[in-house]
Amino acid sequence: MSDREPTAGTGRLLTGVAWVLLLLGLWLWGRQVTGIHQGISVPTTGDVAAVGRPATADLPPPAHPLTGADPRRLDIPGIGVHAPVVARGLDPAGAIDPPPYDQPGTVGWYAAGAAPGAAGTALLVGHVDTETRPAVFYKVSTLRPGEHLRVARADGRIAEFTVDDVQVLTRDGFDAQQAYGPRESGRAELRLITCGGTFDRTTRSYTANVVVSAYLTGTEPAT
Repeated sequence: MSDREPTAGTGRLLTGVAWVLLLLGLWLWGRQVTGIHQGISVPTTGDVAAVGRPATADLPPPAHPLTGADPRRLDIPGIGVHAPVVARGLDPAGAIDPPPYDQPGTVGWYAAGAAPGAAGTALLVGHVDTETRPAVFYKVSTLRPGEHLRVARADGRIAEFTVDDVQVLTRDGFDAQQAYGPRESGRAELRLITCGGTFDRTTRSYTANVVVSAYLTGTEPAT
């Protein structure tokens, strides 16, 4: 997400462009993606070469979707992410409300959509950085197909996902289907979404978004 916050008063302005794009995609694709009424660019601080790199590992078959349950925690061991997940909705301007800037280590879940592990496409959003330090999704651009992440759920289950795609979507060429559309129908899928590209000091926003796509490949009881 656009993650610079010089002052409290301008912080929301800086996120505007990124979150409006998210909202547009959700309105266009929400029914197809989530199955209810109602997935960008790499940060320059990340490994740009990793994005779009073709999968070299054999990917496992998808697991059968779970019933819905709220996410509680996201763990991505490969990049050192161990973060609480909080439900988020829309802000007064009608855009997805990201986690507060004073919680840079927190991940937001779009609670009006699919739950992680349930059929459909669940959306997890997070900041890439703040004015002074990296944030929770600082390294998501370095993820590669075949890597794993885990979501602890309120029902006591751990939903295990495998990354199958990492995309850079610029603001100019933003494609809602690429960001939010299912990679394969019938699966439980997950998108990690954050800001990327370069930081435009004139508009005070990033020029693109990173979308990491993953799908459910296993479950286990929480320990």
